[in-house]
Amino acid sequence: QVQLVESGGGVVQSGGSLTLFCENSGRTFGNYDMGWFRQTPGKEREFVAAITWSRDYRNYADSVKGRFTISRGNARRPALLQMNSLKPEDTAVYSCAAGRNSASMYADDYAHWGQGTQVTVSL
Repeated sequence: QVQLVESGGGVVQSGGSLTLFCENSGRTFGNYDMGWFRQTPGKEREFVAAITWSRDYRNYADSVKGRFTISRGNARRPALLQMNSLKPEDTAVYSCAAGRNSASMYADDYAHWGQGTQVTVSL
């Protein structure tokens, strides 16, 4: 059973950094690929980054390349997202997701989702 919970969100000034954590509060965790998505009110969910369970492939949205880094932890904390040089347009609710999909950028390829954590970047 996979139950994902995000943490690490908050308010940061433009140019600042935050690290988001995705934890599994369920009993087990298989060989899932992990992804991060974000969403703002009135907009569709947007792909941010993904990583395969073997760590051999990372996939990033063009808007975050060079600024964000996705990494894997262990079964209890399967994914992290290091966000640097944050911009106001990065403000959103960030959610982590797990699936078996080769680090897909498509939300439908993920079976398990967290509730999300708010990131707000001020000017």
